[in-house]
Amino acid sequence: MKSTIFMEPGKVEVEDIEKPAIQASDDVIIHVVRTCVCGSDLWAYRGLEDKAAHSENSGHEAIGIVEEVGSDITTVKPGDFVIAPFTHGCGHCAACRAGFDGVCQNHTDNFSNGVQSEYIRFQHGEWALVKIPGQPEDYSDAMLNSLLSLADVMATGYHAARVANVKTGDTVVVVGDGAVGLCGVIAAQMRGAKRIIAMSRHEDRQKLAIEFGATDIVAERGDDAVAKVKALTNGAGADAVLECVGTELSNDTAMKVARPGAIVGRVGLPHEPKMDMTTSFYTNTIIAGGPASVTTYDKSVLLKAVLDGDIHPGKVFNQQFKLADINDAYQAMTDRKAIKSLVVID
Repeated sequence: MKSTIFMEPGKVEVEDIEKPAIQASDDVIIHVVRTCVCGSDLWAYRGLEDKAAHSENSGHEAIGIVEEVGSDITTVKPGDFVIAPFTHGCGHCAACRAGFDGVCQNHTDNFSNGVQSEYIRFQHGEWALVKIPGQPEDYSDAMLNSLLSLADVMATGYHAARVANVKTGDTVVVVGDGAVGLCGVIAAQMRGAKRIIAMSRHEDRQKLAIEFGATDIVAERGDDAVAKVKALTNGAGADAVLECVGTELSNDTAMKVARPGAIVGRVGLPHEPKMDMTTSFYTNTIIAGGPASVTTYDKSVLLKAVLDGDIHPGKVFNQQFKLADINDAYQAMTDRKAIKSLVVID
C-alpha cells in the first residue's frame, strides 16, 4: 500500500510499504477514504522539532471503511463507515469516564500516527471508533469534510471551549486562526458565548471566523493585540480564552487577555521553553487543557451537530490534494495558502 513517509525537513514522500495487519485482539484495519494535514504535522516539516529521517509520518486524522477487526471488537464490523479519532480511549478507565479520553489511562499507545496512508491499523478500536450512518457515497463532499474534521480539529476546538468552561453570555477570545482556532469559534458559539473575539491577520480566515460566529476580529499581535482586546472589553478582558497555537507568544497573549479568574483552555501543542506561573497566580487565572476528548465529544454532541447541519467545520479544508501530492499539501499549509489541506484517497 501507499503511505506518507517523513524524509527530512521540507520533504515528505509517498512510498509503498506493507499493508497493516491485525496484531492485537482489539485492532481494527481501516481503508482510509479521506485524511489531511494537521498544523502539528508541520513542526517537524518546518524543522522546528527533531524527527528521524525516513520515519513514520505523524499524520493522525482519517475517516474510512472498516476492512477487518480483531477478535475482541464488537462495536464495529467490516463495511462500517467510521471516524478514526487521533486518540484511542478505552471508555471505562477513570479518565475516560470523566470525559478525558484523550489521556486514557489503560494504554500508552493512545495517539495515531502514519494515517496519511491507504490503510491504517487502529489500536484499541472497541470504544474509540465512531460509526457514521451509511456509506461515504451517501454524503456530499462538504459533509465528508465536516465528518473528517471530527477526527481532530473540531473536537480539539470544542475541548478548548469545554475546559475553559465557556457558557451562555461569555466573552471569549480565540488565539489562533488555524483550523483548530476556527473550530474553537464554532465551539464557543455552540456553548452560548455572547461575544467571540477571533485573533487573525489573514483575510480569508477572518471571513471564515465571522461566518462561524466571531463577533470581532483582532489582527494585531503581542502587546498591541492585548491592548485591542482590553479596549473591546472595557478594560476587563475575556471570561474565557481558547489558546489554539502552542507558541510562547500565543500563550503569553492568552494569559494577558484573560480577566482575573478567567480560564485559559490550552489545546495548542506547547512549544514554549518555559511558562512563568507568577502572573497567573496573582490574577487567579485558571489554566486547563491538553489532548482532546475526541470520541466523547463526537458521540455526545459533535456528530449529531454535523449530521443535522447545525455546524459546518469542514469549511476549514480550503485546498484538496491526492495522496501522491502529499508534499504539496504540506507546503500549502506551510505557505499559509491552505488553512487545512484535505487529502482524498482514491
